[in-house]
Amino acid sequence: MDLACTEEEDFRVRLKAWLADVLPTLPPKPSPDDWPGRRAYDLGWQRRLYDAGYAGLHWPVDAGGRGATPTQHLIFLEETERAGAPYVGANFVGLLHAGPTIAAEGTREQRARWLPPVLRGDEVWCQGFSEPDAGSDLAALRTRAVRDGDSYVVSGAKIWTSHAEVADWCELLVRTGATGPKHRGISWLAMPMDTPGVTVRPLRTLAGSTEFAEMFLDEVRVPVANRVGAENDGWRVTMVTLSFERGTAFVGEVVACRRTLGRLASAARENGRWDDPVLRRKLGRLHAEFAALWRLTQWNVSEAERTGGLPGVGGSVFKLRYSHARQELYDTAAEVLGATSLDAGHEWTLERLSSLSYTIAAGTSQIQRNIVAERILGLPRVR
Repeated sequence: MDLACTEEEDFRVRLKAWLADVLPTLPPKPSPDDWPGRRAYDLGWQRRLYDAGYAGLHWPVDAGGRGATPTQHLIFLEETERAGAPYVGANFVGLLHAGPTIAAEGTREQRARWLPPVLRGDEVWCQGFSEPDAGSDLAALRTRAVRDGDSYVVSGAKIWTSHAEVADWCELLVRTGATGPKHRGISWLAMPMDTPGVTVRPLRTLAGSTEFAEMFLDEVRVPVANRVGAENDGWRVTMVTLSFERGTAFVGEVVACRRTLGRLASAARENGRWDDPVLRRKLGRLHAEFAALWRLTQWNVSEAERTGGLPGVGGSVFKLRYSHARQELYDTAAEVLGATSLDAGHEWTLERLSSLSYTIAAGTSQIQRNIVAERILGLPRVR
């Protein structure tokens, strides 16, 4: 078989040529603190992808995507990362969480309303899941939604609300059921962020950025038509969202980590650290680690294709190991670079600080271990 003549390789050649043409024409990246500027930059890149036919590449055709094969999806992620193309940025929640969830669970009207603006780069979404008093137990949320005619009246508080400062919509989890198991009284709503009663307060992270916020909801009216899935069936819908978040949302970052590892190896050769056999073993082990994670990524994407677009629980295996491998990568970077890696504002310093959050974001490592133990290995639940 001549693999060089496959449809996938033709796709790679066309994509690389397009990237080579378009990337030099992009405007300078805005300052990390300029959120309106970052929104405009990220939406501008998304519009370029849309106009070129690369937006929602792996989304189903009836959801506005191209229905690309898993191999084409992975080629897209590989080549855009290798070329240094912009990441999804402020479009993260809409493209990787809310959009795929609506594509899988939304009505025809909901898909027609919300998916095209996400793909075109017209609207930004944020995620309103976590709450101040719930910790890692997402089902312990207290934000209340009371039905009043054709609307829900929502009151409560959310924290770690991604990109709330610049979002148009929020994928919001609320409690609509007062009795029964706590998992069965949750609903998934799409809330316009300009609705009266919504207050957003940015949170500054360890790295000094403000991509998260706390959000307060004071009798916010959300149309019942904005509920995705049945009332009190939001936990199941949320598992769809989290399967995307844990299963395919990090795949581009694996490619980035592999590129970072190569840069570290080059830096070690230049500054003399390569002569340390212990460090070389660490770099070699990380190389094997990320190669294995990339193979697991390929498997997860293929599994998602087999099941109609939904990643399986294997995403928890990936997310668990990737979170720790990323931290180990930047710990090793500190060894290679020495005191340079501690400079405030240095690229490596910010990435190292950011890596600390990965064992918490998208479900803590403890939660992922429970999922792997119970849903994959079939071990009994700890009472």
